[in-house]
Amino acid sequence: MVSGDRNVAVGEKGPFWTMQRAFSRHFERIDVLCPRPDRPVVVRTIHDNVHFHPADVGRAGMVGYVTRRGAELIAEHDHALVVSHDYGWFYNGIGSARLSARTGVPYVSEIHHVPGYPVAADAREVFDRFVARAYVRWARRRACAFRVVNAGEMPPLLRRWGVPDERIRVLGSLYIDLELFAPRDPAPEPEQDVVFVGRMVSNKGLLRLVDALALLAERGPAPRALLLGRGPLRERVEARVAKRGLSGSVRFLDWVDRPEDLAEVYRRSRVAVCASTCEGGPRVTVEAMACGVPAVSTRVGIMGELLEDGRNGYLAGFDAQSLAGALGRCLADEERRRAMGAQARRDVERFEYGRAIARYADGLKELAAECAERGSARARPARVEDAP
Repeated sequence: MVSGDRNVAVGEKGPFWTMQRAFSRHFERIDVLCPRPDRPVVVRTIHDNVHFHPADVGRAGMVGYVTRRGAELIAEHDHALVVSHDYGWFYNGIGSARLSARTGVPYVSEIHHVPGYPVAADAREVFDRFVARAYVRWARRRACAFRVVNAGEMPPLLRRWGVPDERIRVLGSLYIDLELFAPRDPAPEPEQDVVFVGRMVSNKGLLRLVDALALLAERGPAPRALLLGRGPLRERVEARVAKRGLSGSVRFLDWVDRPEDLAEVYRRSRVAVCASTCEGGPRVTVEAMACGVPAVSTRVGIMGELLEDGRNGYLAGFDAQSLAGALGRCLADEERRRAMGAQARRDVERFEYGRAIARYADGLKELAAECAERGSARARPARVEDAP
């Protein structure tokens, strides 16, 4: 794997560490190439057979590092597949393409989402979307396949960018611990009507969410809201809350220490909201749904496939009026809201951690076999000197 996650290498047991705990059971050996950490490396092997190799160069040198170190590992351990987690400037994918051309081992490009798609939040996302398109058009002749994590959003985009259907594989990335993220009986008394969880950055739609809350406050009692997260947009969001007269009904929380605490936050909320303009998951709304909480979301990531209006939550447009309308409908009838929450739990049970990881692992094994049979990497090695 060529990953951008360097947290495991410094000893943090975050989502990638947890994912590898189950993933490692499906393979004899996994090697992970990752960027150079900004702290001393404290771990190189986890779960007995997952080995981390932090780069000894900065990001500008990652293409060369992936090619060089990856070739050494393949020569030693005879890997069957290179899996590249691709984003940003696509160092991982370019390095993986070079590695594939050098060794004949096929590579899979994983693209969880494209910044600025379906809607760009700012000029930077417009530029990032252009870079992503340039990479995909370059990589479509070099990658043996593209792994995407939702069926409704990413495959049509990749097709428009020239990727043939047979090289697009949908393998979900939502792995939920359904014992941890679960309803509690009896249900606790809600502490907030609306909860947002995530980084406070432009694509999360937080200013639009505040405006939606203000619209609801104009029509009746102001909904109580909790905005959980931190990021560069925090001060602007706080200023918007004050300007719209919501300081008494909106509170902020930087962080919760444990997943158990996050699950309790969800349980004590009446509805979870995602106002994003682009997402890969989003994970937080699915976690909330697993806790028996209906969700309101824009049509991003998997939410367009998962949410059904009035059944387990509501879909909203990319404007404050639509978001306010969806939140208002969800909060209007408490009995119906609870029924939607119960249905939401049932609808996300397919993301159970062990089964979802197994589907991902089996999908990669199938891809490795298909790519080997196709022989594209060995028989027709691509020219990779001209990176996008």
